[in-house]
Amino acid sequence: MKLKKYSLLATVFLLSTLLLAACGNSDDQGGSSDEGGSGSDDGLEAKIVTIATGGSSGPYNIIGTTLANEYSDVYGINSKPQATGASVENINLMKEGKVEMAFVMSDVLTEAVEGTGNFSEKVENVQQIGALYPNFVQIVTTANSGIKTIEDLKGKRVAVGDQNSGVEVNARNLLAGHGITYDDLRVDYLGYAEAADGLKSGNIDAAFLTSGLPNSSVMELSASLDIALVSVDPAKIEEIAKEQPYFVSMEIPADTYGNEEAIPTAAIMNALVVNSDLSEDDVYKLTKTFFDSLDAMINSHQAAADISLEGAQTGTVAPIHPGAQKYYDEQ
Repeated sequence: MKLKKYSLLATVFLLSTLLLAACGNSDDQGGSSDEGGSGSDDGLEAKIVTIATGGSSGPYNIIGTTLANEYSDVYGINSKPQATGASVENINLMKEGKVEMAFVMSDVLTEAVEGTGNFSEKVENVQQIGALYPNFVQIVTTANSGIKTIEDLKGKRVAVGDQNSGVEVNARNLLAGHGITYDDLRVDYLGYAEAADGLKSGNIDAAFLTSGLPNSSVMELSASLDIALVSVDPAKIEEIAKEQPYFVSMEIPADTYGNEEAIPTAAIMNALVVNSDLSEDDVYKLTKTFFDSLDAMINSHQAAADISLEGAQTGTVAPIHPGAQKYYDEQ
């Protein structure tokens, strides 16, 4: 009897042990599953992130290429830059749902969200991640052209940027602020590289190349041609800014292109925008990785050195995406 009793107790003990072990294994598997779920949370719902930039030699494209590589590496997605005619085209691509992110100038973004200028109606699906760095209006001519001021451009052959690009929009608005229309000029719609080639060949007299500093096309041009930069009166910029508040007065520092003195000119803040259809979680991660990647972007183009977390919410002209706002609120 005692033997049977002990045998029964041993069996119960063994079964209890096995049951506990099974529960333990189940917990372990649940932990592994949780870890796998946590890992998937590190990814993005969107598997493609196309970033609309600008001309292939401009800062937008150079910085955008670096950013796309970072997104691809961090999230294992298909992220790539798309060279474009810049700001207006970028907004239209976003409106059509063809890109997820874009670099644009604040003047064009203002028109988009207000439904003015280049946009006959408000663009509803564009929101801002943040303000970036200033784009300097660089009006470039040759040293022997005799062009010293914007007023001297009258009657001259002038490249104003790709048609409907951010460069062209601010060139048109800045000229209008000086009482000058395209009817007063001989206008060519040329991008950075084409404008530089036009100056070198003598086919144009001056060119608007609005971008961060330095512009690689102007750098290359200055190495082979004696160039001059046209100054813009700060008082005039202040007057224009009463109606076009995205214009600010800044200086192109001395020796940027071999210039002995700083050149006063107008500047416009750049903006990074995102398709508002992207989820809050995705945009939070895209924003976080953007700022985590600042060093890499600065290494690719020094214009990115003016981007900062502190300045990202200053000078915004469009609604901030909730995902970006969540990131800022946590910092």
